[in-house]
Amino acid sequence: MQTSKNRVMRESFTVRDIPISERPRERLLNLGAEALSAQEILALVLGSGVKDESVMVTAQRLISAFGSLKDIADASIEELTALNGIGPAKATQLKAAFELGRRVHIEYTGAVKGRAIKTPDDAVKSIGAQLRGKKKEHFWVILLDTRNQVIRRSEISVGSLDSSIVHPREVFKEAISASASSVLFVHNHPSGDPQPSREDMELTKRLAEAGSLIGIDVLDHIIISDREYLSMNGSGLM
Repeated sequence: MQTSKNRVMRESFTVRDIPISERPRERLLNLGAEALSAQEILALVLGSGVKDESVMVTAQRLISAFGSLKDIADASIEELTALNGIGPAKATQLKAAFELGRRVHIEYTGAVKGRAIKTPDDAVKSIGAQLRGKKKEHFWVILLDTRNQVIRRSEISVGSLDSSIVHPREVFKEAISASASSVLFVHNHPSGDPQPSREDMELTKRLAEAGSLIGIDVLDHIIISDREYLSMNGSGLM
């Protein structure tokens, strides 16, 4: 049976109660960041806990409340500060840390001018980090030269796709100005299901027909969800 004394000790647990060698900062210094758990990394980002509570406990409550690192990253400042122990300062530290990680990932995987796009997987690696986790649909075009090398990428629209939002005029204005030989379309499905909707199919057909008229090949339309993607060309839908 848990005594009143034991309950007080548990409630007042702080990072000082952890052996020095097992504290997150020391573990990172000794073993490297990759050896740390998500809880320990969050604890380092947060910096400190709250009165009578270790930052490790605060970090674990954060994970338990949101369920995953992705959900913590997607949470708003208001959602984060609703959790006891996470004030505006800690919430902004979290948002900054996740944004920094996102930008580093884009630098590692982003398509740069001159990189060849030979497969749908190449296209997803080039732009997936900028589309995953978005709460709205974002439609991008990747402009390619005659050797399928990236000229540049452009965001065309934000919002549910239809012909009034994604118009061939806007898409191919970008392609013509860049002297592109071909284009790839990429957009995300926040629902998590990469299967194309009727509107996706109609839009793709319309854009492919417009490209054919002006001599710019539409190579593919790729739909990205958080965990997978679908190539409409590779699936025989174009």
